[in-house]
This record gives sequence, C-alpha cells and structure tokens, in this order.
Amino acid sequence: MEQFIHTEGLVVLLLLIVSLVAVVAKRVPLPYTVILVVVGLFLTFEQGLRLEVTPQIILGLFVPPLVFEAAFHIDFERLRRNWLPIVVLAVPGVIATTLIIALLIWLVSGLPFTTGLVFGSLIAATDPVAVVALFRQLGAPKKLTTLVEGESLFNDGTSIVVFGLILAAVTGNGNGPVTFNLLGAIVSFVVVAGGGIGLGVGLGWLTCLITARLDNYLIETSFTTVLAFGSYLLAEEFKVGGVLAVVAAGIVFGNFGTKNLSPTTKIGLFNFWEYLAFVTNSLVFLLIGLAVNVPEISKEPGAIAVAIASVLISRAVVVYGLSFLVNFSKQKVSLAYQHVLVWGGLRGALSLALALTLPVSYADRTLVLVMTYGVVLVLLLVQGATMNLLLQRLGLVGRNSNQLEFERGYGKLVAALAARDRVREMYENKTISQETWQQLSPELEREVEAAAQVRQELLNKHPDLQAEERATASQEGLRAQRVALTDLQNKGVISEAVYEKLVSEIDETLVEDSSEAEEIPQLPASHQVN
Repeated sequence: MEQFIHTEGLVVLLLLIVSLVAVVAKRVPLPYTVILVVVGLFLTFEQGLRLEVTPQIILGLFVPPLVFEAAFHIDFERLRRNWLPIVVLAVPGVIATTLIIALLIWLVSGLPFTTGLVFGSLIAATDPVAVVALFRQLGAPKKLTTLVEGESLFNDGTSIVVFGLILAAVTGNGNGPVTFNLLGAIVSFVVVAGGGIGLGVGLGWLTCLITARLDNYLIETSFTTVLAFGSYLLAEEFKVGGVLAVVAAGIVFGNFGTKNLSPTTKIGLFNFWEYLAFVTNSLVFLLIGLAVNVPEISKEPGAIAVAIASVLISRAVVVYGLSFLVNFSKQKVSLAYQHVLVWGGLRGALSLALALTLPVSYADRTLVLVMTYGVVLVLLLVQGATMNLLLQRLGLVGRNSNQLEFERGYGKLVAALAARDRVREMYENKTISQETWQQLSPELEREVEAAAQVRQELLNKHPDLQAEERATASQEGLRAQRVALTDLQNKGVISEAVYEKLVSEIDETLVEDSSEAEEIPQLPASHQVN
C-alpha cells in the first residue's frame, strides 16, 4: 500500500510539473517538448524522482495513444496523394538508414558491424512530435505536416520489425558473424508488417460499424480507447506489427468512423484524445529527461559524437537521395521540404524503448544505451530548438493579414453552415418541432448569409485569394466526379475497366493540381450556401 501511495504521488507530481511547464512554455521561444526534456534532466539530480523507464511502459502504455491520436487526425485523401514519398522514406528509408549508420560506425569507431546494425535499426525511426507540434502552432503547410507525420507513423512499425530481425540474428550467434537469411527476412517483414496493418484495418472497420449504431459519446469514446490499446495488444499476441496495427486502426476510424458520429460525440471524442495525447506526450518527454544518465553519457563522448554524426549523415543521404528518385514521379517533394525532413528527423521515445529491450547478455548493451541517450538528447535540444528558425528561413510559415482574415471568414462560414445543417437535420428527423425550426431557421440563414457576404467581399478585394479558392473548388469538383464514378461502378452501370480508366485520369489531374490546393482551407462539398 505504501509503495502504491508513493507511485501515485510521483504521478501527480509529474502531472503538476507538466502543467507548470506548459504555462511557462507560452512565454519561452522554445518548443514545449524541448523544455520538458530539459526539466527532466534537472530533475535527475533529485533522487526521489528517479524512475525506471521500462520498454513495456513506453511501448505498451505510451506509444498506442500517441500513435492512434496522430493517425486519427490524418486525412486519408491527403495521405493517398502523398503515399509514395511516405512509403519510400518509411520502408526502404529505414533499411537504408540502418545500413548507413552501421557502416559509418564500423568505419569510424571500429565497433563491430553487428553493433552498428543493432544501433542503426533502433535509432532509424523518427519521432517528430516536437516538430509537428511546432508545425501546428506556426501554421506550416499541410503537405509538409502530412509527409513528416506519415513517415513517422509508418517508420515506427518498420523500425520495430527490422530491429527484431537484426537482434534475433545477432544475439542468436553470440556476438560473432551475423547469419542472415535475406529471403526469410523479407517474408518475415511482409508477414509482420502486413499482418499488423490488416489486423488494424479490420478492427478499425469493426469499431466503425459498432459506433455507427450507438449514440452515447461516453460509450463511443470507450470503444476508441479499446481500439487504440486493443489493436496493439492483439497484434503483439499474434506476433505481428503492433504499432502498424494502431496506425491502421486510427486512420480507418478517423476517416470513416467519425462520419456517423453526432456532434456531441465528436466534441467529446476529440477533446478526450487531445487531452490524452497531451498528457502522454508530455510525460514521455519528461521521462526521456529523467531516464538520461548524465554521468554515463559523459564517459563516452567519442562514441556519442560518432553516433550523432552517423545519424545526421544517414538522414541527409536517405532524404535527399530517395527524394531525388521520388521526384521522377508526380508526387514531388520540394527542396525546401527535404531540408525540413532532414532537420526534423528527431529521435525519441521509441528509440529509447527499443534500446531498453536489449538483453542484459548482449555485450555492447551499455554502449548502445549510452549512444541512444546521447543522440535522442542532442537532437531534441538542438534540432527541436532551431526548427522554428529553419521554417522561417525557408519561408514555410507565416500568414499575412489577408490570409488570416480569409481563414477567419472561412471558419465562421463553415461553423454557420454546420449549425444550420444540423438543426435542419433535427427538424427532418422530427427531433424538434416545426415551430422551433421556423423560429431558428431565419436566424441561422442570416448568419450563413452574413458570413458568406464578408467572405465574398474579401475575395473581391484580393484576387490572389480568389485564385486559391478556384483551385480548391476545382479539386472538390474532381473528388465529386470520383465519388460519382464509384457509385456507378458499384451499381453495375459502368464496367470495372471503364471505371479504372476514368478514375485514373481524375487521379492524375488531382495529383497535378494538389500542390496548388494543398495549402489552403477547403470548404466541404456538403456545406454549400443555398
């Protein structure tokens, strides 16, 4: 009982520290997560706050809600339009990063190549939570945010699978030469990764079907919690990719399950996951600071320097090299975005968790842990703190007064349309009386017309905004065509061959135009001013 009270007290104290740091962070020109790491480092000198950060806590307790919340908010259409660079960076990119790091460490430091492989595989996955939080705060381009978030979500699962395969090969032979079956590794990777994604899609779709038949925000929120943690646990039970299962489940439910939810449920659901992600993310970065053993790091400055240099060089080679190949397709990645992807390749909780899973019998376990701590700490503090400057230097953030006014008008119009449509739906479903509808309808229409008029006046004054709106309308029209063709194909009016040809033509146009329409707000097709 006494131990329980002590643990509870530590959790409450950590939450208090997180809240105070969040207040202070608003007045400090540094990312909130970076400040948390620094605070955690200072707290390591307080012996009463020393906590053992186990891989089970990070992987089983912290990773599922963080991954689910991020996947939950990823727009499937935007993900589809940028799938090629995301997949290339998340799969062959992780493998290439692992090999480059291993080669550099072996050549420079003289450590065994197997040690470099182990370290490279666990440090290959990026953890851009601090960067994405900064993106949202500063209003970075949506395509850039999708690339950074999408790569991180999928390379987590890839890194875990690659790390498991390499660790099994290395520890299975003492510390001698690696016995590696390439075909067997490829098959294992496909089974583990594909199994995780398939399981996540299935569970996500099942949860969509269940919540569509409910109208209780507490129960529906509970189902999403079960989905986030349950998909991970079930995938681990079946020996497939747990993180990839959570990613797939989050994307499916976030894009399809929320369509049938009531406004009350959506508000409650979004608030719940926003709070849970805030607390989990804050505790992870605070625990990173608490977990770093400063005296141990100070003993291996050379190894840490080589590790940091290897990680930075490998990141640059992989991003610039693979982006060069991707740019032969229509899903191009601009040079400015490549710079951000390179500098935004921070490492975090997942790398620490994988390092902590190394068996005690592994000869270089302590050295790999120290190198991991050093890389995570330095990249968070240096790259995380300077990302704002890079974004400003590249001109990727900042909106002028006209754009801000346009966004304000857009927000007011969408809010007014949503209110009108919802009340009209309630009237049509007989949940409110005709008298109430007649009283509210004129007022709601006036709000819609007033917001539309303000927006139109702004568009008339600034032709550049009008051009952006036309580009967005063109994109919405193409998407409507795609939906109509899918409906015709499902009804058997057109053959599958004709459907695929027509949809392919639309998709080509969408990809060509996406760079213009990607960065501006899009008015949902269902919200038209009547």
